[in-house]
Amino acid sequence: MVTTPTPPLSVLDLAFVPAGSTPAQALHNTLDLARHAERWGFRRFWLAEHHNMSGIASAATSVVIGYVAGGTSTIRVGAGGIMLPNHAPLVIAEQFGTLESLYPGRIDLGLGRAPGTDQRTLRALRRSPAASDSFPQDVLELQAFFAPVQKGQPVRAVPGGGLEVPLWILGSSLFGARLAAELGLPYAFASHFAPAALLPALETYRAFFKPSKQLDRPYAMAGVNVFAAETDAEARRLFTSVQQQFTNLFRGTPGRLSPPIDDIESYWNPVEKAQASSMLEYSFVGSPETVRRDLSDFAARTRVDEIIIASAIYDHAARLRSYEIVADAFAPAAVPASTAEV
Repeated sequence: MVTTPTPPLSVLDLAFVPAGSTPAQALHNTLDLARHAERWGFRRFWLAEHHNMSGIASAATSVVIGYVAGGTSTIRVGAGGIMLPNHAPLVIAEQFGTLESLYPGRIDLGLGRAPGTDQRTLRALRRSPAASDSFPQDVLELQAFFAPVQKGQPVRAVPGGGLEVPLWILGSSLFGARLAAELGLPYAFASHFAPAALLPALETYRAFFKPSKQLDRPYAMAGVNVFAAETDAEARRLFTSVQQQFTNLFRGTPGRLSPPIDDIESYWNPVEKAQASSMLEYSFVGSPETVRRDLSDFAARTRVDEIIIASAIYDHAARLRSYEIVADAFAPAAVPASTAEV
């Protein structure tokens, strides 16, 4: 174990469903990963809301957060994120007020503006595509439901009022960066699949940040993909599962996470390769030495306050080992969640 300037590390899990498995097994694997992540010193464990995707089992995100929080004891657990246009702010305040009441001091609420699904599924959720236009106002409304209850307040979240659950703004563009800065909230950028605007968004967030009751200075987190194994070659093979996944998205044939293959070049064509590689730019693939070096370089270049790691690895044991390698490489930075509530 070595001391590095790398910031604290967290886990982003979408409860991936591997081919040949089931959502039930994926959810059990999620809890198992969270328990390991807690033991290895990761700061937080986040889950993301997606709908109508056969390869992702975290659609009922608040339910899964409760399952994970109930099966762990110290790691912060939260949403990375809840797609707020899909919900009434009051409902989210009640859900996360309940979670905070059950697991006090351990719940995070990251908020996204995208629907996390396709337009047909959005209609099935009974939401209008225009719902995202009111995202800033909905964030403020949600924030107000978590504030101390005022005398005569006609509508309140029970539980929720006065619990002040920490909010985060998630984003992949300058819009979220400006909103997080204006509201004085921590900001998480989805560079694990939308890398293009990472550096401009971080610059914007830091330049326009206004201190708030929740946060007195900017706090930025960036998402990356990590595929770590004993050798570079083994890690590159693990990486082919997510390379296939992105290729299948471009082909309009999404599905469950495929097993790794020996030759990714035989799977995609040059255009698909360019598209997938562009979206997966911030993917760190290799041996412990390679991952340590590349993650440290990323941290130095971006100056982020925290890094959250996604690892869509087909084999659960290999996924655990990948996170363990990262934890071993950056153990001094992976401080217990209970010491930091940002």
